[in-house]
Amino acid sequence: MSNRVLVWLTLLLLLTALGSYVYYRRTVASVPVDPWALVPDDAVLVAMTRDHPTLIRHLKETQVWDNLTAVRYFQQVEENLVLVDSLAGGRDVLLKFLGRKRVLTSVHVTGPQQFGLLFQVPIGSVREYRQVRGLLESLGRAPDFKVTTRDYEGQVLTDVGRRTGAEGEESRGLTLLNYRNHLVFSSSPQLVEAVVRRLTRPGAPTVAADFTSTDYFRLRDVDATLLLNQRRLPQLLGVLFRSELTPEMAAVASLARNELTEMRLAGNKVVFQGFANPETARGSLHQRLQGQPAQRLRMAEVLPLRAALVIHLGLGPVTALRGTRPPAGATDSLAPAVPALLDSLRGQLSREVALCYLSTNSARVRPGKLALAYTADPARVTTLLGRLRRAVGASPSFGKVGSYQLYQTGVAELPQQLLGDLFTGFGPRPVVAQVGSYVVFGDDEAALRQYLTDMVAGSTWSRSPTQVAFLQETQPLARLRVLLDTRNCWNLLLRGLQEQRRAGLLRNETLFKRFPQVSLQWVPADNEQEDGAQYFTQFLLRHPAEGPAEARPQNADGTGSVLDFKVPLSSSPEAVVVAGVRLPGVLVQDTAHVLHYVTPENVVAWSDSLPGPLVGPTVRLPGAAGFLVATPRQLFQFNNSGQPQPNFPLNLPDTVRATSLSVSPAAREGAARRLLVAGGGSNLFMYDTQGRAYPGWQPKQLEFRLAAPPQYLLVDGRDVVLVLLENGYVYAFDQAGGAFPGFPLSVGARLASAAFVEIAPTLRRTRLTVVNQHGERVSFNLSGDVVARRRVATWSRNSRFRLVADQQQRGYVVSREDGGQLTLFDPEGKTLLSQSFLTTAPRSVQFFDFGPNRQAYVLTETGPGQAYLYDARFRLVGGKPFDSTTPRVDLTYNPTTSTFHLFRVNGNELRRTDILVK
Repeated sequence: MSNRVLVWLTLLLLLTALGSYVYYRRTVASVPVDPWALVPDDAVLVAMTRDHPTLIRHLKETQVWDNLTAVRYFQQVEENLVLVDSLAGGRDVLLKFLGRKRVLTSVHVTGPQQFGLLFQVPIGSVREYRQVRGLLESLGRAPDFKVTTRDYEGQVLTDVGRRTGAEGEESRGLTLLNYRNHLVFSSSPQLVEAVVRRLTRPGAPTVAADFTSTDYFRLRDVDATLLLNQRRLPQLLGVLFRSELTPEMAAVASLARNELTEMRLAGNKVVFQGFANPETARGSLHQRLQGQPAQRLRMAEVLPLRAALVIHLGLGPVTALRGTRPPAGATDSLAPAVPALLDSLRGQLSREVALCYLSTNSARVRPGKLALAYTADPARVTTLLGRLRRAVGASPSFGKVGSYQLYQTGVAELPQQLLGDLFTGFGPRPVVAQVGSYVVFGDDEAALRQYLTDMVAGSTWSRSPTQVAFLQETQPLARLRVLLDTRNCWNLLLRGLQEQRRAGLLRNETLFKRFPQVSLQWVPADNEQEDGAQYFTQFLLRHPAEGPAEARPQNADGTGSVLDFKVPLSSSPEAVVVAGVRLPGVLVQDTAHVLHYVTPENVVAWSDSLPGPLVGPTVRLPGAAGFLVATPRQLFQFNNSGQPQPNFPLNLPDTVRATSLSVSPAAREGAARRLLVAGGGSNLFMYDTQGRAYPGWQPKQLEFRLAAPPQYLLVDGRDVVLVLLENGYVYAFDQAGGAFPGFPLSVGARLASAAFVEIAPTLRRTRLTVVNQHGERVSFNLSGDVVARRRVATWSRNSRFRLVADQQQRGYVVSREDGGQLTLFDPEGKTLLSQSFLTTAPRSVQFFDFGPNRQAYVLTETGPGQAYLYDARFRLVGGKPFDSTTPRVDLTYNPTTSTFHLFRVNGNELRRTDILVK
């Protein structure tokens, strides 16, 4: 072949490659992958999550996370996460990888008694792709794993298996597919293969085709979305429950064919809200109830507290529920007058009917079953029931429970004949009683007697504050309600589950009972005849609000919030910044010495009793280390979930009564922090977090009272304890308790506040500033040299000066109190604002600096309980003071919305006020 031909062939090959690349970039890669198109059509549930750090935080705040980590499946996942972290050489590698990606998790039935999970995670960058490839390569080199690849219908699948046993056989592992940087994986190979087969039909509608225009993540505070295919739900329930229960569940599920909901985690509840498409199949529950009015749940007065499961239907006349064919042999053998009596009796029932299962003490005992129906004419129904008994020859005898009477109906499966096929299983001899305006059928006499005993005792939902609060959070009008009490239905579930599923439920009892109140509701559209009419759906999982506080809006327009505690609050609120959240959490203590953490959603996430009041402010630790607090006799360290850390609490000596706590900065990761406790007026004690005492600090005795809590500094890798005394002397000690050269240092007059510290690389260049009671600003270094002295303002015998640093210790102002007059100065002595006070009660000054023109000044007068908030232009915000019964408030700033968030305590109330910065 000549060189010319070779050159032309090479050019042709390059042009072909370039054309293929351009084609791929313009026609394939330019079109984003629809993640729903990768979900196989047989999915029963599909959950989409996005902001995973926030989701995990909400799971922890609602205390679901601790229950999840006790589940065996999640324990296995946690073990795998630890393995991933070790192979990747990092920490929380998977959580960081997920970040804010949209991750899909779908549930599929994979066999007669099996279901599997399929995960889909997008890969967002080349670095992340290298992370995944590096992890697979690390697994391939590990002796305990085997990584192989195979071709399936044109796609490359990767199988990861763990070797077990001496023979090196493989256990069940994972199968992965990387389709256009969408990582799809599952422990079930057939699910990943189903994704590949799904890719061969790109034009086929997806499982979310009915909700293409719906994106709940555009809304604020949505933790996840959930797609439910109700047509396939009975198939999944058939995997979990016994086969005889499946028809009844399928009948209830036939109201809608699919639905998409948003999920929100908030304090004591999990709320799913969204829309469902009606089921159009013939004979479905929707087809029977279409056009029937939605109703309120008015029968709370006749629902017993021992109810485990209630299926409530709102409708017009009950004839809408009647099946097209009567039960086999139900009326054929009865007297000719019976069908007419049944029609008359059926015509008296309307508005709402319910199927109720009662709790049992053992899974071996068959649960009692009731059918309840409303009647507008109880006397007429009593007459018709009597005529029916005489027509069928039933015994006229009756039982009595209190003022209620119960009779044999004499008609087999009477509730089914009156109310439809949903009300089956009442046997050949159902019994009946009337309670007010409701007719109650029981499957046996014992169940109905048990129910009537509760009615006599007044043990009903309408008289239970817990149940009333639960019902108030549900939708007022609905067509179908499914209400569960997970504690009452525990044995009911154990009895109904497949044998191989019971052990799993027993292991996860705590998680199942975490939210004892569960409601599922479907509300029809106003005009069901319109095209595209949908049900509004709400699924609510709720834990009774047994906590220490109740939340409510602060203002009529919904801005701000109030958390009303049962016990008055005693400590000033302290904002706790939470990463990725617009609002902070808050720590506050009540007069019973209980410390509460309030989430950004204004819910008390946890509480812990302390042996005394808090001493000084809370010391925040970085990351997940939590925080430190002090009481007069003990020191406590809690993590972010409120759990005490190892070695805590630390018990102080009997002679010590702590007045402040100072904590050393972190010299290096993992190093033990030093805890400096001031107690007994002028005595200092030092410990580490392991409880070890430091020589030279047991105690360090000083000759005069402290002017402010000691300040623990780290300068050039050296520990420096800065101590200011009221007599104007300043000490700087090392870790062993020895004084640095040049100290003690006198500033020439008494002191009443801490120093402003500017850390530098050396002791000599580090600058410290104080303001003495002669109005002088004195600056010195840690070599003991005074480097600057200047008078800020005039002074008198009655004046009192304090240096007030901002919340980040980046700047300061100077306050002067002279009788009833309080004045603020900047460091150069310029007057910023002045305020006159009527009382001589203690006053506090706070300075907040959030950037240029975003300063705030708070003057609090503790006597009348008033906090004056001034903005950067020294204008009184709101034109009047805020009520505040603690010496300090807290303030945060949201730059996105240009809003201050003011946290304050007013008696029993923790208040958050949102202030727009102009």
